[in-house]
Amino acid sequence: MPLLSLSLARHLGPALGPLRALVAGGWLREPELDCLLRRVHPVLRLNRVFARVESRRWVADDMLALGLRTNGNARGWRPGQHVRLYQELAGVRHGRSYSLLAAEADGCIEVAVKRQPEGRLSPWLLDRLAVGSVLELELDPAQGELVWPTDAASVLLLAAGSGITPLLGLLRQALARGFSAPVTLLHYVRQRGQRAFSEELQALMRSHPNLQARWAISGEAPLADELAGRFQAEHVAGLPAHSLLACGPHGFVEGVRDWWQASPRDGRLQLEAFTPPPQISGSGTAVRLRFARSHRELPGSSAVNLLDQAESHGLRPPHGCRQGICIGCTCQLLAGSVRDLRTGAVTAGPGLPIRLCVSAPLGDVELEL
Repeated sequence: MPLLSLSLARHLGPALGPLRALVAGGWLREPELDCLLRRVHPVLRLNRVFARVESRRWVADDMLALGLRTNGNARGWRPGQHVRLYQELAGVRHGRSYSLLAAEADGCIEVAVKRQPEGRLSPWLLDRLAVGSVLELELDPAQGELVWPTDAASVLLLAAGSGITPLLGLLRQALARGFSAPVTLLHYVRQRGQRAFSEELQALMRSHPNLQARWAISGEAPLADELAGRFQAEHVAGLPAHSLLACGPHGFVEGVRDWWQASPRDGRLQLEAFTPPPQISGSGTAVRLRFARSHRELPGSSAVNLLDQAESHGLRPPHGCRQGICIGCTCQLLAGSVRDLRTGAVTAGPGLPIRLCVSAPLGDVELEL
């Protein structure tokens, strides 16, 4: 039984400042303090973010929305960003990134988990996670580059699969703050039962006449009010689009990018992919990989991302999503240059941060690993 309620435990945060200073100065050890704090309340920690599950609700056949309340260490979070959720299963700590649908001042947040049949974490979260359970979250620093274009004359939102979650979080907030310009949302799914948050979107359309939402079905015959197939230019022909936000698998996002860039446009384009780009075709060029902290120099290839190559040589760099979304695999490039597999942008050292999972070497490189 917790000594304090979660509400009272959250208010202890400012009072822990002196303890944080002592830990920063090396006078106290954070793990030992956390062990004491968790006796006060299961979610209470000095710096790490823990949360209690407050609610569960199914928003599609394969997606569950989780209402969570954090311990007070989640500062500056906003809808549309990504939070990394951790849970230990059978002695192994698993983590995955999920988008914030809501982030309230009282510490209440909402994320949505889509079932991945071959996944390790999502089936457990959907089938076994109970209200009252405690989870660890991490978002330090805040991640997620999508922002609502508050001054746009019109907004077009394109989502595929679970790409609906960050866009819906931003849409909710914008409408609540009085955004009145035309907004069109197209959500692409395989099956009709995967139309996540469809009832909420229909309710938003009734209360906000400036919003229009439609669905595209690729795995079964569409109904009269639905679009057919995957994204294509005909689906968006004639729609107002002074600003475009798109989120989905890498192939979907690249298709949207190609369409947007095919004609001159004055609006702003924001894209976010939740699957990694494909590896470079072909065998690539032989390169040398130097890992400074490990004191190793090993053969590599310009066709494979640096995270996979490091792991193939027995190294275990920290990582998270393996999709370029989180910052779990961020590493300092000490020498050489790499290409971002998502955008083609080149980063040349020394001293610049790169994300190993979406960076391929252009030649010999040295990494702070």
